[in-house]
Amino acid sequence: MRPPARPRAAGTARPRPADQGAAAQDQAREDRVREDQGRREPDRRGRDLQGEARTRPGGQAPSRPARPAARPDRPAARPDRPATGATPSAGGRAGVVSDQLADRLAERTAMARYRVWRRIGWTALTVAVVAGLVWAAFFSPLFALDPDQVQVTGEGTTVDVGEVRDAVTDEAGVPLPRLDTVGLREEILAMNAVKNVRITRTWPDGLAVALTSREPVAAVPQPGDVYALMDAEGVRVATAEKVPKGLPAIVTSLSDAGAGKRALDAALAVLGALPTELASDVKTVSAATQDDVRTTLSDGRVIRWGSGAEVPLKTKVAQTLLRAEPTATTIDVSSPGLPVTH
Repeated sequence: MRPPARPRAAGTARPRPADQGAAAQDQAREDRVREDQGRREPDRRGRDLQGEARTRPGGQAPSRPARPAARPDRPAARPDRPATGATPSAGGRAGVVSDQLADRLAERTAMARYRVWRRIGWTALTVAVVAGLVWAAFFSPLFALDPDQVQVTGEGTTVDVGEVRDAVTDEAGVPLPRLDTVGLREEILAMNAVKNVRITRTWPDGLAVALTSREPVAAVPQPGDVYALMDAEGVRVATAEKVPKGLPAIVTSLSDAGAGKRALDAALAVLGALPTELASDVKTVSAATQDDVRTTLSDGRVIRWGSGAEVPLKTKVAQTLLRAEPTATTIDVSSPGLPVTH
């Protein structure tokens, strides 16, 4: 009975004939070389090494280490693309770009500087023009008031025109924009017999003064044998030693100052509302009370007005009755709806 075969150790090979030993060894050596290189050596180099090993005595592998081959998965450099470190071409391109950027920056800087200087120039010019206009208007003699160019109108019969003109010409030489027309107006209004005034600048160096004067409508006897000339608002505009021609005198006999003042105001209200043709025919006015105003015409006829209310209506009725009844000596229009004549 045959004894059992001993198991072979791992990695041992069964003995082969002598003529096959060299070939087996070469094949094993070639496999180890391929594993060590990790597929870095092409098959052509392996075949060359294998053939060289075969030609060497004893079948030994060459002692010179194999040159590593290029990795098959890395693509080869394109022949038409320049290398990364191509200094001449890259430097030339960078120089051109740098010059263009520098030119652009210089152009932008110059434009910004131009805009700044242009803004400064326009600002300076505007300031100079405004300063020149201010000087010409407020300080130069170009618009200074010329006394020969002052015009005063509407003085009437009671305003002293010379006094008004003197007040205006005191401002001679003052430029019109600086002329205080408000203060000048108040000064003229404070003068006697001036009811209102309007002052207008007439360029370049004149002034127009339009006056509204207070015209007297009656003369009121005063102590000292003088007469106060009163307008329709009861303002004294002048004083005269006798009654001026064409101006009626008002007679009040009341001793009470308050009642006399009310009677005088009623008489002045009646006279101030009369039309010119009737007012010029009035010779005297009497007012015993404020509700008993009477006027005496130049032909002796008397018109009783009552109070100073509804004077325009009373005037129309009185004028109608004067024409309708020329022989009537008294016309009572104190009640204009029921006039009485006798």
